[in-house]
Amino acid sequence: MTSSNDRRITRVGHFLRKSRLDELPQIVNVLKREMSWIGPRPEAEVLSQWYEAEIPFYRYRHIVRPGISGWAQVNQGHVAEVDAVRDKLYYDFYYIKHFSPWIDLLIVARTIRTMLTGFGAR
Repeated sequence: MTSSNDRRITRVGHFLRKSRLDELPQIVNVLKREMSWIGPRPEAEVLSQWYEAEIPFYRYRHIVRPGISGWAQVNQGHVAEVDAVRDKLYYDFYYIKHFSPWIDLLIVARTIRTMLTGFGAR
C-alpha cells in the first residue's frame, strides 16, 4: 500500500494518480467485458477474501460487474482500514440497490470533475 506522501512515487506518477489517468489501462478490461465503466471498484483477490471473512455480506458487492468508477469512489475514495471499508461497502450497496442511468450520470460527472480539477474523493 502507498501513503499520500510516499517517496516511491515519481513526479510523473504523482500527476498520473492525481489526474486519475493511471486508470486508463482498465479500459481494456471494459472492452473485454470484464469490467464496466461504472460499478463497485474491484479489489485485489487476497484483500477481497480477507474482507469477506471480516465484514458480513461483503461478497454481495460482487453481484454486479466491477467498474472503473463508482458511487463509493466519488463519495469516499480510497480506504484501507476495515471500518472505512465497511462504510465504503454501504456506498456500493446503495449503488446496487438504486442503480439507474441518473446515478451513473452523476458518477460520470463527479469522476470527470475530479480528473479535471484533481480534487474530489481521495
